[in-house]
Amino acid sequence: MVASSTVPEGYRRSRGVHPPAGFPAYASTRLRAPARPPVPLPFGVTEVTGPRPAPGRVVAADADLTRGHAGEPVGERIVVAGRVLDESGRPVAGTLVEIWQANAAGRYAHEVDRHRAPLDPNFRGAGRCVTGPGGEYRFVTVKPGAYPWGNHANAWRPAHIHFSVLGDAFAQRLVTQMYFPGDPLLGHDPIVASIPDPAARSRLVATWSESLTEPEWALGYAWDIVLRGRETA
Repeated sequence: MVASSTVPEGYRRSRGVHPPAGFPAYASTRLRAPARPPVPLPFGVTEVTGPRPAPGRVVAADADLTRGHAGEPVGERIVVAGRVLDESGRPVAGTLVEIWQANAAGRYAHEVDRHRAPLDPNFRGAGRCVTGPGGEYRFVTVKPGAYPWGNHANAWRPAHIHFSVLGDAFAQRLVTQMYFPGDPLLGHDPIVASIPDPAARSRLVATWSESLTEPEWALGYAWDIVLRGRETA
């Protein structure tokens, strides 16, 4: 962890916008939040170089989570697309975007997921792509289901998709979540509630898009990712 005084201003955490490290209502942070002052840790070669995806290692099929299996996955097919932009609205081209999510029943294809919902043999729940010249990305997937978690009594996580955006070095990585409009669970989720700024919370919710929706095939959702956006300062 790096002391705030050693972090360039544009990279500092805004306490009025970003969630605190410790948020009592989000039970996991009771053990994860640092209890001691941060210690400066200079970056080494490992942190400031690579890895970058080698040409040809990320193919178009990687962005379609509904393919690559014996059959079609169960659930509502959706298209999620948008742009990765910097704080001045300039497109960030050639950056790796990865997603992972639960299936339509709300279960991850992961050995530690013990939710009593069925696994879908036709859905692996992970994909990736590299942004185009305009910073654009696009995924085809199914809408994830809500799932219970042990944070508090009758706790359910709203439907969401995890996003990772990798910069020019391993230390330049943004991990966040995209939510869906109109989800009744959003107001009951302590992870969402840990973000103090209502406007910042709303920016995590995608917008239904008629232009991305494909007739008789899939609903479309638009969601732009703005890195170090000016509205966060």
